[in-house]
Amino acid sequence: MEEAGEAELNLSRLSMSPETLESELESRGEERRGAREAVLRLLLPHNRLVSLPRALGSGFPHLQLLDVSGNALTALGPELLALRGLRTLLAKNNRLGGPGALPKGLAQSPLSRSLQVLNLSGNCFQEVPASVLELRALQTLSLGGNQLQSIPAEIENLQSLECLYLGGNFIKEIPPELANLPSLNYLVLCDNKIQSVPPQLSQLHSLRSLSLHNNLLTYLPREILNLVHLEELSLRGNPLVVRFVRDLTYDPPTLLELAARTIKIRNISYTPCDLPENLLRYLSLASNCPNPKCGGVYFDCCVRQIKFVDFCGKYRLPLMHYLCSPECSSPCSSSHSSTSQSESDSEDEAIVAARRMQKVLLG
Repeated sequence: MEEAGEAELNLSRLSMSPETLESELESRGEERRGAREAVLRLLLPHNRLVSLPRALGSGFPHLQLLDVSGNALTALGPELLALRGLRTLLAKNNRLGGPGALPKGLAQSPLSRSLQVLNLSGNCFQEVPASVLELRALQTLSLGGNQLQSIPAEIENLQSLECLYLGGNFIKEIPPELANLPSLNYLVLCDNKIQSVPPQLSQLHSLRSLSLHNNLLTYLPREILNLVHLEELSLRGNPLVVRFVRDLTYDPPTLLELAARTIKIRNISYTPCDLPENLLRYLSLASNCPNPKCGGVYFDCCVRQIKFVDFCGKYRLPLMHYLCSPECSSPCSSSHSSTSQSESDSEDEAIVAARRMQKVLLG
């Protein structure tokens, strides 16, 4: 009898029917059990599979990696749940996406604690499956090349996530909840229909690579410069690169905002008994105007201004600024010289960011 060990079983691209492959798996499983050898990696790509082999659970109980990519799977059946220690599941380029594409009870199974890598790219998902959002041990999630319309706010449940690949879909918005992933290193949102980046993404302090190329971005939030560990930023194929957009918009402040601004700017003292509850809550949401010559505050109503700054010595990158009123804003300029201290500060921030990043793809 052979010595016990670990093995990879590669059965990719076999020219046999699914039924014959099922028999082959059963016999291979028997052989491994007889040799006291645990199969940890099972490769079954490109085998015309329409369902998972029944022999998975009984023949390969110690499996850590399963690759069933490039088949004709429309569902991953209950056989998957028998793989209690599975860490990596590769099921890209199948036909998954309809009702029942993932097995019932996935979120309550041992896989919710063991699965670390899940690749479902190149399938037909129109939304991120709810059960996937309960796989708390996930470190890498790939759903590129599907038909996703949005990113659910529940993405924040995946607190262990380090890499999120959602390129090649139809996503229009980035939810602010995405910023609540403390370990996220790589975020790929290229080839979608995204029009803006929420400033909350600046809270992704671990982010090293951000891919946003081939979207509909016309500007970036100034806060993007606060991503201190960002080394790679991909922006090519966006309107902000191929054509610059200059804009200045301002909605008159409400009476509530005017009252709150007066209290904040004049530092009027008050107690909780002096003001209505809605005004008390509102006061806690004040944002300081970044213009150092202003010293004002704003709440809901502010000037949204596109300001151009040098980036990598070649491009003038449009960054979004929020100011409290038109009086403290200055015209956007495409010249090299700055017309205000706030513009100068923006230039300095962009220079530091450009030096920090190792790879910036703008064109």
